[in-house]
Amino acid sequence: MSTLTFVRHGQAGSRDVYDTLSPLGRQQASRLGEYLATQFHPCDLFLSGALERQQLTAALLRAACPSLPAPTVLPAWNEFDLDAVYRSLAPQLAAVDPVFADAYNKLRAESADPANPVHRRWTHADIAVIRAWVEGRFPSEAETWEAFRTRIRQAFAALPDGHILISTSATPIALCVSFALEAPNPFRFAGALYNASLTTFRRHDGQTHLHTFNNTPHLPEPDWRTHR
Repeated sequence: MSTLTFVRHGQAGSRDVYDTLSPLGRQQASRLGEYLATQFHPCDLFLSGALERQQLTAALLRAACPSLPAPTVLPAWNEFDLDAVYRSLAPQLAAVDPVFADAYNKLRAESADPANPVHRRWTHADIAVIRAWVEGRFPSEAETWEAFRTRIRQAFAALPDGHILISTSATPIALCVSFALEAPNPFRFAGALYNASLTTFRRHDGQTHLHTFNNTPHLPEPDWRTHR
């Protein structure tokens, strides 16, 4: 029996500097590390995506749980690049969709204020540009949805047997859940995932099954449970 435990990184930075951890995100990761130090079974392999927020989360986990092995960095577990998707698709979508154009302009104006709540929530513009990316509606220099999905499927299938810990992001975890459940829409899972949450799979006789989803026993305070 193998156990594959996925950690979503702690709360990231603001929209203009997203690939880092906020002060709360660092605390969330440290709390999780303290929990793992008392509750987690021995870990055979610790993997992390190559993004800064994923590696910072992994480092904070290990600082609080020294029994974890040093993380091995695998870019295959990176989140898709939302900034690249916006750069490629937002101007094209705005040119043909005035509703999106208005939402996008509002988002850009609000994002200029670092204290604006828009940094911690999804907007109509986010949803619209991601939908256009998934549907392949426009030419794009960003990694395609199908390439991203294939990358995560291959990384999931390539995980070795044993007790494996993976520090990654919401959409890779959601895709793995959708693969295991044969569910068509991974974004429903991605939208539910808390920062620094635990999702586990068990593999037996070549079959991988979802065991737990989005657990945060180390974050009992509601204010510490964040989605973005």
